[in-house]
Amino acid sequence: MKRNGLKKVFLTAVTAALLLTGCGGGETKKASGPVEGVPDRFAKGEEVKIKVIRKIGGDDHTAQYLAGAKAEGEALGFKVDVFTANGDTAKFHDAINQALQQDYDGFLISHGDDAATVDDVKKLVEKGKSVVTFDSIADIAQVKGVTLTSQDDEALAKLALDQLVKEQNGEGNIVYLWVDGFPPMVRRNKVYQETLKANPGIKEVERFGVAAADTSVQTQNAVAAMLNKHPKGEIDAIFATWDAFAIGAARAIKEAGRDEIKIYGIDVSNADLQEIQGEGSSWKYTAAVDPKLIGAVNMRILAKKLAGEDTPPTYDLEAALISQEKLQESKEAVNMVNLAEIITGWGQSNAFEEDWMKKLKEHYKK
Repeated sequence: MKRNGLKKVFLTAVTAALLLTGCGGGETKKASGPVEGVPDRFAKGEEVKIKVIRKIGGDDHTAQYLAGAKAEGEALGFKVDVFTANGDTAKFHDAINQALQQDYDGFLISHGDDAATVDDVKKLVEKGKSVVTFDSIADIAQVKGVTLTSQDDEALAKLALDQLVKEQNGEGNIVYLWVDGFPPMVRRNKVYQETLKANPGIKEVERFGVAAADTSVQTQNAVAAMLNKHPKGEIDAIFATWDAFAIGAARAIKEAGRDEIKIYGIDVSNADLQEIQGEGSSWKYTAAVDPKLIGAVNMRILAKKLAGEDTPPTYDLEAALISQEKLQESKEAVNMVNLAEIITGWGQSNAFEEDWMKKLKEHYKK
């Protein structure tokens, strides 16, 4: 395993996260004349401005999502600005309302989890803005003209939990790392409760979780304290509903020398892959959708809205299960780029990619 390669991947991801946190000024594409064969909205080469606003942040998954949205938008010739509120509700809503007063044409809103987000989106739509939301409160899908996308959270939870039940032979004591209040977490929790009901031999020992800018650190400390309460043999596995939880748990388990505890998680990023591939890591499986692809697909849907084309009220992206064993079979360190060599079809989708988008990309090619 090439550890230097892993280190470089991790540093690159951290750098990306730092660059994308806060207000990010997208590069302005200079109009280079009319574009033939594209919707009228884009034919004259006039500037299109997009704002991406995400409530949660501080993690590599967020950085990857923002990078995917930004790259796809700029490839289409758009100016893309990004903002992450790092879990701060007030900053999240302030960012939306401030952007409403500016001359943005479209918005990607990520992880809006309250009724106030629905009100914000309604204001955007009333002002003639195109809006796509990701992993947000379900009521948003009722706002006419808005598309709500998700990672198919039920499938993510089922993939991870089915593997846990299988490897534990239907019996075992587990810890549940989860936080309420976020739509994706609510959907994952529903599957978790159904799994416990269907498998009475799986017993929940403890549950906890917090969403913050330093979730991984807080989780690491909490799991370390929990391990002191439960000696070896009392806990068989951890189900982590967010990769920030899984990273913290994996580090705490390693420090405590408790590698008998296996982690089954959700989501993936460069930092996650580094952790899973680490020597002696307890993180055995993670169910995920490529976050960079999520950002790109969301931007394509937004582009179709700007073009006046039909878009669905909801859209789920297909999930995949990634195993530590499969990653460790690779002769080189696996990252978000070469993960496609391990997981067939990873990071690839032509969803909502129209021929006219390809023409725009060719026109604005650097």
